[in-house]
Formats: sequence, structure tokens, C-alpha cells
Amino acid sequence: MFRLSDNRHGWYMKEDYQRMTDKAYALLEQKIVSLELVPGQLYSEAELGQIIDLGRTPLREALLRLAKEKLVEMIPRLGVRICDIDLSNHIALLETRKALDVLIATRAAKRVNQQQKDLLKQYADQMMSAATEDDIETYLDIDAKLDLLLAEACNNAYAVEAVAHLYAHCKRFWSYYHEHADIVLFARQHADLMLAVAGANERKAQDAVINIIDHQVDFTRLALDL
Repeated sequence: MFRLSDNRHGWYMKEDYQRMTDKAYALLEQKIVSLELVPGQLYSEAELGQIIDLGRTPLREALLRLAKEKLVEMIPRLGVRICDIDLSNHIALLETRKALDVLIATRAAKRVNQQQKDLLKQYADQMMSAATEDDIETYLDIDAKLDLLLAEACNNAYAVEAVAHLYAHCKRFWSYYHEHADIVLFARQHADLMLAVAGANERKAQDAVINIIDHQVDFTRLALDL
């Protein structure tokens, strides 16, 4: 007979496996976004396993997810190629992201609670300070926290899941070209978004998102000439 204790143990094993897969995915995505894993470079699965210090099975599952998101390419008998940054398709990606970001931001403005409002105001100040001091590490940390906070506040898991891998592409693009960007302007635009959501103003939140994405489209067109 299949006992309850065995059933519970089976669920624990599945949960542990999923956690390891999620960890492998997060580590690989971070190294792709930061350019530690070089665009266009070919790696063996063994190399990647050593880099993130995780086993073959969660590594393979994570790579399959990343391949679906067009961040890596699985090449039979050769290894894993880190996808190049595709500027020709980046504008289409941003157009898609705009629609999802508007939905997330406006719903966040509608549903934001007081604790989230306070955090958004703090993040706005911190991001502006980091940009002014050219503190890229802190700037990126606040940007990541903003994504998580808006995802929580909007209470729309479908939109959050749909846009998540687009953020990875955008952050990798920014990592590659950030030396050509006006980081203070980027920070000011994001601060406008944070304050709009903190003020529960859906229209201003929408306008802030559109301003951010339109500027990124313009920056992408400039990057094509760099």
C-alpha cells in the first residue's frame, strides 16, 4: 500500500527538486544578464554546472526554460550557446513590454497598500541618490526591488509571469550599453513611476511607463549606430 508518510515524502522531494531548478534558473539568468556568461559564447553543460555549482538535472531544466525565453540555445553534441543581444528585435520586445508594464503599473496604483507606498517613496529617493553618485550596483538593486514590489502590488500573476523574461533581455541590453546611457534620466523616469504608484494615480503611472519605454526605444535606435 502507498502510505501517507510516503506520499508526504514524495511531495517534499518534488518541492526540493523545484527549488533547485528555480535556483539554477535564477543563477544562470543573473550571469547572463550581467554578461558574466558572454553573448555568443558556447559553454558545455559541465562548465555551466561548475559555474553555478548545481547538479545536471536542475541545470538541464533551467536551461530548457532559458532556451524557451531565447536567452540560450541548446546545440546538440556541442553545448549551450548564450544568445546574442538582438538589437533588431529589441524594439518589438519593448513594445510588448510596454503593454504589460502599463497593466502592472496601473493595477499596482489601484491596489497598492500603505506599506508598499512607503517603500516606493524610499526606493525613489534611493535610486536618484545612486544615479547621482554613479553607483550602478545600488541602482540595479533598487531596480530589481521595484520590479518585485510592483509585481506584488498589482496582484496579477499572469501579467507578471508574461513580462518576467522580457525584463531579463532588457537588463542584459542595459548591462551592455549602460555606459552610453544617461543614468540620472533613467532614474528620474523610474522615480516618477514609483511616486505615481505610491500616490495611487493610475493615469500618471501609465504615463510614466510609456515615458520609460519610449525613451528605451529611442536609446535602442541609438545603440544600433554605436
